[in-house]
Amino acid sequence: MTTANPATATDRPTPWAAVLRTETRLFLREPGALFWVVVFPTALLTILGLIPSFGEHKDELGGRRVIDLYVPVAVLLAMIMSGLQAMPPVLTGYRERGILRRMSTTPVPPSALLTAQIALHGAAALGSAALAMAVGRIAFGVALPGQPFGYVLALLLATASVLGLGALLCALSRTTKASAAVSSVVYLAMMFTAGVWIPVQTMPDTLRRIVEATPFGAASQALDRAASGGWPGWVQLGVMALWAALVTLLATRLFRWE
Repeated sequence: MTTANPATATDRPTPWAAVLRTETRLFLREPGALFWVVVFPTALLTILGLIPSFGEHKDELGGRRVIDLYVPVAVLLAMIMSGLQAMPPVLTGYRERGILRRMSTTPVPPSALLTAQIALHGAAALGSAALAMAVGRIAFGVALPGQPFGYVLALLLATASVLGLGALLCALSRTTKASAAVSSVVYLAMMFTAGVWIPVQTMPDTLRRIVEATPFGAASQALDRAASGGWPGWVQLGVMALWAALVTLLATRLFRWE
């Protein structure tokens, strides 16, 4: 009479772990996505930091430099690239090619694939944020966040907002072409609200109030305040939490596996 090897049964990876491992391997084989998510934000920060005027202390910025404002912007850019440019085409492509439909006939639920993609792109965005802060500190003397706990909280809420928004775009787009078109429009809008072209802190009052009602405008202000040593404004944190909850709820209701 043969018996199963307990060690083999125990060591066998769960279906969720197997999906995560496979998706990680595939994700690391996409150098283009890794470049735009991990490298590009820090590369842009480096280019901006080499502009002499960006390293000068300015009275209108409270004695800070423009490069000090662009570290949180680079952090948000990493999230935007991950959630709005890298993730939607992948998930939409899986659905368009019938991969999610075929998974529904196996013991592995399609939600495992969705969870793995969100986890991978979220981790890539947070890794890119850490890289941007490290380069800002080492290369340009940008101070590390004076309120680290508030900074991490704002960072997590911003990440939840962008991944939820990316999942919503996947839910609304039936093809990869449609996903790319919609994502590009939202991507450009979010880049503006994050302060990539004009720092939110230097925008006119009326425009700044409008921008602060968006998830990345609120995130920019919250991260900047935490970087300066203050606790992020509860209004900004509330805006990000509301956006994260709203887009995640809509994505859950509207997402279709086929």
